[in-house]
Amino acid sequence: MEARVGNRQLLLVMGLVLAIRLPFLNQAILGDDHIYLTEAAHALIEPLHPNHTPYVFMGRPVDLRGHSHPPLNAWVLAGLIAVWGDVKEVPFHAAYTVFSLIAVWAMWSLAKRFSPQPVWATLLFVAVPVFLVNGNSLEADLPFLAFWMAATALFERHRPLACAAMALAEMTAYQAVFLTPILAVYVWLYHRRDLTAWFATLAAPITFAAWQLFERLSTGTLPAGQLAAYLPQFHFFNPQARAALFIHAWFLVFPALVPGALILAWRRRKDPDTLFLLSWIALFFACGLVVFFAGSARYLLPMAAPLALLASRLRSKWLAIGFAAQMALGLSLAAVNYQHWDGYRRLANDVRPLTAGHRVWVDGEWGLRFYFERDHGLPLTKTERLRPGDIVVSSELGSAVTVNGPTTVLKTLGIRPAIPLRIIGLETHSGYSTISRGVWPFGVSSGPIDRVRVMEVVERHPALEYLLMSAPEAREQIVSGIYDLEDNSFRWMSRSGVVALKSPAEAAPLRAVFRIPDNAPARKVTVLLDGREIASQTYAAPGAYELETPPARPAGPSATVEIDIDRTFHAPPDSRDLGIVLTGLGFTKLLR
Repeated sequence: MEARVGNRQLLLVMGLVLAIRLPFLNQAILGDDHIYLTEAAHALIEPLHPNHTPYVFMGRPVDLRGHSHPPLNAWVLAGLIAVWGDVKEVPFHAAYTVFSLIAVWAMWSLAKRFSPQPVWATLLFVAVPVFLVNGNSLEADLPFLAFWMAATALFERHRPLACAAMALAEMTAYQAVFLTPILAVYVWLYHRRDLTAWFATLAAPITFAAWQLFERLSTGTLPAGQLAAYLPQFHFFNPQARAALFIHAWFLVFPALVPGALILAWRRRKDPDTLFLLSWIALFFACGLVVFFAGSARYLLPMAAPLALLASRLRSKWLAIGFAAQMALGLSLAAVNYQHWDGYRRLANDVRPLTAGHRVWVDGEWGLRFYFERDHGLPLTKTERLRPGDIVVSSELGSAVTVNGPTTVLKTLGIRPAIPLRIIGLETHSGYSTISRGVWPFGVSSGPIDRVRVMEVVERHPALEYLLMSAPEAREQIVSGIYDLEDNSFRWMSRSGVVALKSPAEAAPLRAVFRIPDNAPARKVTVLLDGREIASQTYAAPGAYELETPPARPAGPSATVEIDIDRTFHAPPDSRDLGIVLTGLGFTKLLR
């Protein structure tokens, strides 16, 4: 009888999960979905190596072998693409609902073991805002959570299946190795003399090592090494990210429940069940503080289960209030999230007639990029030389490239959901998705999430022969590779900076005035006129320099002048590709 009641309760909870997923089946492509879909498309060509493909991230070419996630999620998406022939929102999200159901089943299993009120524990887990929001994406978060939860739930009674789930979790996200110390605490508390149990805790790191070895032997590249090579480009030791993680942790369950749950847990800290749950929270959070330098709320999803289990020991009336409040908040955030990404999808459909027959470049990431690339758009890089007639789609929220030169705006879109809550936006301090906007788990704002402009590049008419970087005309005459004005006098450039200049009436030298900062590795500077090298110089040390070329005269009324350097660097948290500091570039008069 008790088992029958328990099964009925589980079915009701599963029904609730389906009910909250159903309205979001047509969720637009969002967040990092595009990266996984890129890997999935490549998996159809090279099934064993989905990550072996180039990608443009924030205007810079990168190698997805350095992606922070192994390829299991890409394989899942590749299978769906193979079945449906293309990326289709409704069937893809319906398939991903299975991961939500697995996670909730595992939570129910754990709740029966660790909670006096398993229904409330499971409901608190379902109402976690991150579960409600990110469960509607195609990112790795829900597959990882499903395998993590399954591994933990199966560890006591079905250890081989638990090891398989741990291996799947590790092939979804590298942080699955956090399971090893967490389950080691469980073994110490309950099975410390069982050698097979100790060995089973190593399933995730063994899988990690096996995957790295396979990649090394089959391709000569170590994915972890490629990832490590990219880490210096980010502000890895970012205290703001750690502060954001701490705040996000308080909102996994309703914040008012957390103090009471922790007080009860402290009183029962010698109880093995309580000690395990506290260890789960402490170990995962401690490991997260070390490796999660971005601070996103979704990284903490595996902590939701033990927090919900501890909170479920409170009185039912408080749990009911907490569940209702969290469910209302989570569904509201999910609705705002739906409207945000649907705005990009609608814009891509609306402007299709305007972009037909043009080169289309996307200065943005996420779903905006997916929907324009699905037609014929390409990601805009920092070194791309735009031509008249090109169309640029630029997101104010996710722009990474400064578009210089004259443009005309074809269409604008402001995305402003009616619900005054934000998980990301132009006028919010929410750090839900990225701590570049703040550290709070969500924001209260009626301001726009994003403004998107669709612009057409028009013909340049350079007015100056010599271009000071501080000149008002600089923005129109800079073509690519040169950043915004600083200190009203200079601009950083990347590996290659290009400007358009008015041609002199007669042959004249080109002069580049620049500075190699102390922390810059660049030493060789080359000047090109209309694609032809006309001067090159190697400098022994940092300092202020002028490089002057022999007299030259372009063939037409305007000229393209390019200055190249041999090496660049990064200075986190600045994500730009930095070369040298440029003050002026252009034709100078001959001294007679």
